[in-house]
Amino acid sequence: MASRHDRHVMAVAALAGAGVHAGPALCRCSPALRRALGVRDRADNAATVALTFDDGPHPEGTPAALEVLRDEGVRATFFLVGEQVERHRSVAAEIAAAGHAIGVHGHRHRNLVLLTPPQVRDDLARAEAALDAICAVAPSLYRPPYGVLTTAALVHARRRGWTPLLWTRWGRDWRARATAATIAVDAARGLAGGEVILLHDADHYSAPGSWEHTVAALPRIVERVRSAGLTFALG
Repeated sequence: MASRHDRHVMAVAALAGAGVHAGPALCRCSPALRRALGVRDRADNAATVALTFDDGPHPEGTPAALEVLRDEGVRATFFLVGEQVERHRSVAAEIAAAGHAIGVHGHRHRNLVLLTPPQVRDDLARAEAALDAICAVAPSLYRPPYGVLTTAALVHARRRGWTPLLWTRWGRDWRARATAATIAVDAARGLAGGEVILLHDADHYSAPGSWEHTVAALPRIVERVRSAGLTFALG
């Protein structure tokens, strides 16, 4: 039986290991850590804005968003979930066919801090396989669910040549109380060049029907970006 001292040492070691595993999650709130770890949250061109969507594809929300983007002449970046790509294959393929960028958002929409490193690696490998098989794309961008990174996720992304991309502002469009007006304000009020906007074209993991408000807000967001003298660029 382990002594009290041995149990203490094992507990400290476990905590240290957890800290190493979960440490990159602090990128969400630390610009210095983002810079140190090479995690982007801005567009490459300071005269542009990157419009990004998470959690799709969705059988209704994604086509509706694609229609608005086509009418507005805007290209965006879609961070797709592998399990949804497998369920909605034709919609996923439509995103790629329309010329939008596709990034990895994981295979299942889970907080990576709650997974072991092998589980994280397996999740990302499955997501990449789905994108390759169905969308025929080799992604270059990666965004974890909830923006929560782990060491295993960062290492895997580096090995696969993916750049982690977070965001500078979001429409808070996953909430049940969000409206097209609030989404447009949160996403684009006082917008500056180089920002990355996060929206959701799906309600798989958020309030039912939330994508409808997002789609309704899109023309307002596009107008605000262009009124600021900015253009759109892929992430």
